[in-house]
Amino acid sequence: MTGSDASASFRLAYVPGVTPSKWVRIWHERLPDVPLSLVPASPDEIYELLRGGNVDAGFVRLPVDQDDLSAIPLYTETTVVVVPKDHIVAAVEQISPGDLDDDIVLHPLDDALDWEKLPGRPALERPATTADAVELVAAGIGVVLVPQSLARLHHRKDLTYRTVTDTPESRVALAWPEDRTTDLVEDFIGIVRGRTVNSTRGRAPAPAAEQQKSKGGAKSAPRKGDAGGGARRKPAAGKAGGRTAGKNPRGGGGAKGGPKGGAKRGKPRRNG
Repeated sequence: MTGSDASASFRLAYVPGVTPSKWVRIWHERLPDVPLSLVPASPDEIYELLRGGNVDAGFVRLPVDQDDLSAIPLYTETTVVVVPKDHIVAAVEQISPGDLDDDIVLHPLDDALDWEKLPGRPALERPATTADAVELVAAGIGVVLVPQSLARLHHRKDLTYRTVTDTPESRVALAWPEDRTTDLVEDFIGIVRGRTVNSTRGRAPAPAAEQQKSKGGAKSAPRKGDAGGGARRKPAAGKAGGRTAGKNPRGGGGAKGGPKGGAKRGKPRRNG
């Protein structure tokens, strides 16, 4: 359902690892009179918030399995492995899953990656969260593979991370309830898609178009006056033509050397 917004505010949820600050800054620049509230949520909670109408939109990780939600994919993250700084893989820039065959690979219950088969050796128990898994890595229990943003979020001085090739990747998307596609949701969609403030698909273009039309009308009015003034100045072109016609073609100079000089030279002389 599109139309006017029920409240002059916008509530935006986001899952761990997503940093919405860039889009929030643009929102404040374009809609300074509409407050935007940020609501952090777990990967499971965010869907409840969206479906329950507690937020207007949210940054989620794909796939979105709810039929009543719309989603726009935004970007794909690199997958990394979080290891102690003295781990053997810390000596290289990137590894393959096979390089972890001898390691215990932790698999948190809130894993953001869709695995067909997890590399390495499985742990006896799955940690409840990614944060718990990182704590276990610091304790020397194993390693964990996560999207790069989560490795940065849970950064510790005694841990590091390296890129892992040929693994599932996490895709971040903007999602919202399909039946609540309000004007403010459309405004935020335009921001995350990189539309300019003058885009024809937002609400802002209407005043901008009217303003441009008004500017165009203001410019057209003086042109009529200029056209009239130009008509009154047309005799100036005639003067220029007269000066050209009065010049002596033999190099006699200005207009004074015109018809009078020619009449004297044409008068016959008397003999005697």
